[in-house]
Amino acid sequence: MNVAIDINGVIRDVFTKASYLYEKFYIDENEYSKSSEYNEETGEWSEVGVDKDFKYELDLPIKSLNLIEHFKFPNEQDLYDFFYVDFPMQIFGHSSSTENTTFNDLNNLYLNFRDKLDITLISDEMGKSKPATLFFLSKYGCLIENITFYSNFTVDNVIDRFDIILTANPNIIEKQKNKNVIKYNTSYNENFKSSNSINNLSEFELLLNKLVK
Repeated sequence: MNVAIDINGVIRDVFTKASYLYEKFYIDENEYSKSSEYNEETGEWSEVGVDKDFKYELDLPIKSLNLIEHFKFPNEQDLYDFFYVDFPMQIFGHSSSTENTTFNDLNNLYLNFRDKLDITLISDEMGKSKPATLFFLSKYGCLIENITFYSNFTVDNVIDRFDIILTANPNIIEKQKNKNVIKYNTSYNENFKSSNSINNLSEFELLLNKLVK
């Protein structure tokens, strides 16, 4: 039996780190929203790249994966640059785990089921968040050897490979079909229903014992 465990939201808390960085650089210091330019005619320095009508704001808690509603940017490209160009290692590599015992529970689960299940970590990643994710897993001593990255274009193919999927991602939860999709409860998937849901990885192991015969 093939089992997938999603990284974001289940194992890694991306949004706490992203919120900290956004608040620090775009609200407190504001250094990424402006730069200075020297005007030879006036002999003065002036700020450029500043939209006087735009205000950087952080809307918490995260209630959906339409992130521009929570991390306010002038456009989607700026949002993408924040996550995947300017801060990918800080956000995806140095985020904390979702729980204090996440990797103890994850490694114990792997050791207890490695002879019964083929366990794979899956993760929705783009660009430089991929190597940052590998760093995150190595930093915490993850024992699971199978890792698959997916995108909006490949998610259906990835889902089809697994019999059981543990995820916090609403885009996967709503694609349940006939599979056992187990929802890891978060603030941004409250409105998505699943036949099984958990709050921590230790609950997942108990549930696996019931599902795996």
